Amino acid sequence: MKFPSLVIKDRTMVSPIIQGGMGVGISMAPLAAAVAKEGGMGVISSACIDRVVSKKMGRKMNCYEAVYEEVSEARKSGGLVGINIMTALVRDYEDSVKAAVEAGADAIISGAGLPMNLPSICKPKNTALIPIVSSARALELICKKWERQGYRPDAVVLEGPLAGGHLGFKLEDVDLEQNRLENLLPPVLDAAKKYGGFPVIVAGGIYSHEDIASYLKMGAAGVQMGTRFLATHESSASDAYKQAVVEADDEDIFVAFDPGSPCGLPFRVIKQSPMFVAALDKSRQPKCDKGYLLLKDAEGRYTRCMAKESNEKSFCICNGLLSSAGYNPDEEPALYTVGTNASRIKGIASVKELMDELKG
Repeated sequence: MKFPSLVIKDRTMVSPIIQGGMGVGISMAPLAAAVAKEGGMGVISSACIDRVVSKKMGRKMNCYEAVYEEVSEARKSGGLVGINIMTALVRDYEDSVKAAVEAGADAIISGAGLPMNLPSICKPKNTALIPIVSSARALELICKKWERQGYRPDAVVLEGPLAGGHLGFKLEDVDLEQNRLENLLPPVLDAAKKYGGFPVIVAGGIYSHEDIASYLKMGAAGVQMGTRFLATHESSASDAYKQAVVEADDEDIFVAFDPGSPCGLPFRVIKQSPMFVAALDKSRQPKCDKGYLLLKDAEGRYTRCMAKESNEKSFCICNGLLSSAGYNPDEEPALYTVGTNASRIKGIASVKELMDELKG
């Protein structure tokens, strides 16, 4: 099957394939630029981007500066480049959005919570605003809220429970038949049509050309894929991370919850991840010296984090994921997150090789 192009806010993607914005530091300019060059949409992750870009540039940069720099760098080669900005990263969320718009990002893709006020942060100009949802109900809530802000989604990403990283489902709901991506899609398509009609992009567990073709036939306008792009030469994952993906079997990949992410959301990992092992055996003392997931305390200051207060129920996601991107591997154990189909990957490919395979 020859795939159709995908148009989002008057921007045309030759191939309806969006590369997932994998944080921390995995989806950066080299990967995003390579995907954009092959006709898909490359996506940068804003998670901890200030530290990652500061290390690369050799000088301290704040979040706004780092987002602007990385988006601008990725766009130099042409093609479409977006950025994934997690709503859970409360402290840096607005600065990330403003910088992405000013840098000319083609899209802001936002999940890990519902991005209810995204259109009000700044005028999006030519940047498409794309929420990530896990149900038609969530999309309805966003559309109603955005209507009051004079905006409607330019597209939506529907992410099912087979994705890597944080999952938008309760732990007991991850394996339910009703939450399979193919069952979630029809009501989300109906909701998108109800609010004016905009592209629905599916994500979570999509692996092959045949998978993409199947979802396009069901009515999806495109797909978002993370894990396949994790195992590419252009990905900024550490060699150890990529090797862990290649070596992973089905039984090595599971949803961590207790201990789990300090966000409180289920989080899919490779169980041999050093940070997860350290959380199980309590060999790492609880601490939080990065603070990206800090919540406000009673006085309105960003000081609270479950992983800072105790290691009984959670692991340190900031340090673990930074290590998996090679930021501080000698200081902190790495955390490897993958989608459920990671065990099917048996080697590292170039983005061009992967895109050629996916396009058939």
